[in-house]
Amino acid sequence: MTRITTIGFDADDTLWHNERFFRITQEHFAALLADYTDKDTLMARLLAAERRNLGQYGFGIKGFVLSMIETAIDVTQQRVPASVIAELLAAGQDMLRHPIELLPHAQDAIAALAPSHKLVLITKGDLLDQERKLAQSGLGEMFDAVEIVSNKTAPVYAEIFDRHGDGPEAALMVGNSMRSDVIPPIMAGGWGDAIRCDSSHNGGGLGGSCAAWDRVGDRMGRNTRRSSALSHHRASGRVGRIGRLD
Repeated sequence: MTRITTIGFDADDTLWHNERFFRITQEHFAALLADYTDKDTLMARLLAAERRNLGQYGFGIKGFVLSMIETAIDVTQQRVPASVIAELLAAGQDMLRHPIELLPHAQDAIAALAPSHKLVLITKGDLLDQERKLAQSGLGEMFDAVEIVSNKTAPVYAEIFDRHGDGPEAALMVGNSMRSDVIPPIMAGGWGDAIRCDSSHNGGGLGGSCAAWDRVGDRMGRNTRRSSALSHHRASGRVGRIGRLD
């Protein structure tokens, strides 16, 4: 078995909370448009707009806000009040300003692995926003390299692990999305490990937990890239707004 020398880490909802802020904003969006359509219809239209706009806007808050505005214009038949547009813009600005909240055990796990492995942050999304979050997280100095990419594919992972390590065969990717963080590195010839976190919120609160980070080191020797494991990864998928867009 090839020794793992390089570990790649996803950022959003792997190192710090992210998805739950999108969910809270979606709830606000539904309340603003409640006089025009029901929540389920609105969310389906928003998701369709986000998927349609990925090629132009990419992943991230800015594309999300633009897709909300487009959806609001659509469901109101171009009669959306300017005050609603203003609230959507303000909601996006609030998301961009929101302080980073690290997931439990993330910092400890990275600090423990840094002395013995080359660590690479591999994330996608808006460049400025991802740089802001990394700077606020206090984790930047623990990484040997940072890669902010437009998409996570097997060739992308192979190139990154060739450049920053000993190739994908000696690399492990850790993240919360099967589709983006686990399957592509496995297809590139490397290893993948899924971090499962609860980023739910109740009653508008921001509660959530992640009990997986304290076991990352223990699981490093138990990852597999056998075809049966890859089939399982494909079947599992990731439930959530960003997961459906991946």
